[in-house]
Amino acid sequence: MQKLYPNAHTALADVLKDGMTLMSGGFGLCGVATSLIEAVRELGVKDLTVISNNAGVDGAGLGILLETRQIKKMISSYVGENKLFAEQYLSGELNLEFNPQGTLAERIRAGGAGIPAFFTKTGVGTIIAEGKELREFDGETYVMERGLFADVALVHAYKGDPEGNLIYRKTARNFNPMMATAAKLTIAEVEHLVEPGEIDADAVHTPGIFVQRIVHAPNPAKPIEKRTTRQRVAA
Repeated sequence: MQKLYPNAHTALADVLKDGMTLMSGGFGLCGVATSLIEAVRELGVKDLTVISNNAGVDGAGLGILLETRQIKKMISSYVGENKLFAEQYLSGELNLEFNPQGTLAERIRAGGAGIPAFFTKTGVGTIIAEGKELREFDGETYVMERGLFADVALVHAYKGDPEGNLIYRKTARNFNPMMATAAKLTIAEVEHLVEPGEIDADAVHTPGIFVQRIVHAPNPAKPIEKRTTRQRVAA
């Protein structure tokens, strides 16, 4: 099976449709599949439901899909760095399904493992639990959360081979590995593409069986989400 595609546009062109559910990996702007997100914008699909920890920032990450009004609904945990997101949500233009961060990660992991639902104490007694099933276990109340599964997952890996075996680097291991397992089609953007067999089997984070398409994206832009500096103290 040929998994390597010449570019992000080609890898996505025959699979994207209006109204699809996409997963987008990464944490903040770290480990975000930039070239794949840009291809989604270029292809112009709309009414998307996007599952991602956050919605990027204004002008970067998923923020560029908010600019073009291609996202109809976000299933997210943290959206506080994006003013456009706030504007669209408060105006009723954008739907939001808010999740505690750990619950979101577990919903994705469960979806990839074929687990339709699970119970957690997180959110009990808050608006998170409204309208959801509650159940008692050992004298404690738990809320039921559904697993998440997408049509397409867009992930970013530090290293990969043409067979789809992937290695993530540091913070990029947030959400990318579980999202790679939780979609009908997983497309990986890879910074360093190596020959089959060059990756130690013990070092693989995502086995190639979960990855259907690969795009080599060397030297991706890595913007800083929020730069904080302080004046240097004179010696």
